[in-house]
Amino acid sequence: MTAQIIDGKALSKQLRVGFRERVEKLVEQGVRPGLAVILVGDNPASRVYVGNKVKACEECGVRSLHVALPADTPEVEMLARIAQLNADPTVHGILIQLPLPGHIDVRSVLEAISVHKDVDGFHLYNVGGLVVGNTIFPPCTPYGVQLLLDTTGTEVAGKNVVVVGASNIVGKPMALMLLQREATVTICHAKTRDLAQHTILADILIVAAGKPGLIVPQMVKQGAIVIDVGINRLPDNRIVGDVDFEGVKEKASWITPVPGGVGPMTVTMLIENTLRSAERSLQGVPADDYQDWEAPVLKAV
Repeated sequence: MTAQIIDGKALSKQLRVGFRERVEKLVEQGVRPGLAVILVGDNPASRVYVGNKVKACEECGVRSLHVALPADTPEVEMLARIAQLNADPTVHGILIQLPLPGHIDVRSVLEAISVHKDVDGFHLYNVGGLVVGNTIFPPCTPYGVQLLLDTTGTEVAGKNVVVVGASNIVGKPMALMLLQREATVTICHAKTRDLAQHTILADILIVAAGKPGLIVPQMVKQGAIVIDVGINRLPDNRIVGDVDFEGVKEKASWITPVPGGVGPMTVTMLIENTLRSAERSLQGVPADDYQDWEAPVLKAV
């Protein structure tokens, strides 16, 4: 068996066709969706990520505002800048590019973002909403993973799903979202003993540990769906995931490549959340009115 490829790049392209149509409708009603991206310092990797997000916005017709602050920017100054963006009606989404310099408290900064502009889905209100299945903005990477799973036609309910990695950005929210779809979820992390005894039981294996080559074929169940969230740069500059792709693809039924799998979907779901925010503002939806989120409509390219 050789796995079928779950093509995040193709799905992302398909979704963005629909995004452009939604932007056009919003503009006709006098609203141009706007996303503000705040970058503190001059981290090369962060600059690349911000550039990708700005480019994606331009492709979809979303106005982007790149706020670049020096690495020594005081936290109070950053909070003041966020307050200005919260009050700006032309800004519908605010994103803080992580990591932040050590002197800035990440949680304080994320909680300063207005909940109805928290398009990364990191505010406690949005995170807490995942527990009961209601949230304004689902976090972008788990949201993208869920849509990738949907393209396989697999019914998640009742499946054994193992999530490797328990970060606040991917692992924990991913588990909550899968629980809402009635999967049986196991979370593995750095303290998990004998990782393989858990992964071998997974019908769906989602790996977000940040360790290249962590998952090898003997750890994967025959016919499993494998989603590789990891992005690692090797000394020879190759980009690889957390999964031994060449080996595991011979056992899995479906697998995401790296690059070209989850990565494009993360940026695409950021735009989806920004559009959702703009549409909510037009409808006059209160900031604390939580609604069940639903997947965006796919458009044929």
